[in-house]
Amino acid sequence: MEQVWKCSGLRWAAGGPVLVWEGGRVSRLPWGKRVAFAVVDGGERGCVGARGHACPTGAGVPGRSTGARCEECARLERAHSVAADTVADDPRAYHVYLAWFGPGMTKVGITAVERGPARLLEQGAVCFSWLGEGPLMAARRTEELLRAALKVPDRIPYADKRVVRAALPATEAERAAEVGVLHGRATALGGWPESLRRLPFQPVDHAEAFGLGRPGGTPAVDCAVSELVAGGAVSGELVAAAGPDLHLATVDGVVVLDTRLMSGWPLGPVRDPDPAVGLKGGVGGSVGVPVRRLRTASGTQSGLF
Repeated sequence: MEQVWKCSGLRWAAGGPVLVWEGGRVSRLPWGKRVAFAVVDGGERGCVGARGHACPTGAGVPGRSTGARCEECARLERAHSVAADTVADDPRAYHVYLAWFGPGMTKVGITAVERGPARLLEQGAVCFSWLGEGPLMAARRTEELLRAALKVPDRIPYADKRVVRAALPATEAERAAEVGVLHGRATALGGWPESLRRLPFQPVDHAEAFGLGRPGGTPAVDCAVSELVAGGAVSGELVAAAGPDLHLATVDGVVVLDTRLMSGWPLGPVRDPDPAVGLKGGVGGSVGVPVRRLRTASGTQSGLF
């Protein structure tokens, strides 16, 4: 009987992105690696549960859901989320940051100091800088202050990030310019909580870590996987990655795979026992699941297929 795998998601380690599988096994994803897997024919996508516990009802979830949780498990997960502003007594120190995803797209956010830049890598931030450091509630108040004063959001949809990612400036200085301007405006504002220490502008660039700043540029992407389906398969060569997204070169061009769509599905190999390795060598790869074209930088939709 062929072994079945379930994906727990994409994580960013010191050496780059890795796929994590149920049971703790990981598959490292260096550039050029063949990523290939098949969704078990007749398989169904199940809720991944919450807070490390299995879904009590074994509920099914839609193929297009990036959360892969039923309504009840999603509510439980969110009830213990700092991002959802439902935790007020976390004793850890927090960073306030500005994250830049592409021209005209910057957000403000917070993350635990102990996590370092992990949250920024997970979000697909191409460039970022810390703004301040302090207790959770002070960081929260500062985030809200800056969001209103700078007219920047605290959340940006991944679909929007993918659009601007295709038109990044060529140099680190250019990519850091918008963050630098906003950082200066932010630190000049009054009203910061006294317990939050302001930090100097020190931009960190992730273009190289994401594979987006290599000589010759990154292959253009014009479509993304919209959902996985039973009996479908995905295979391609990894040319870049950002946040949860893998950019896969196939015979039909470069396709973005949001790895959050993999969670909850029973997955098997295409040719190799490790579903994250797949085909080896040569040119090829294809996507046998529904895809959609990305919007253009102007915000118009070029079509669907």
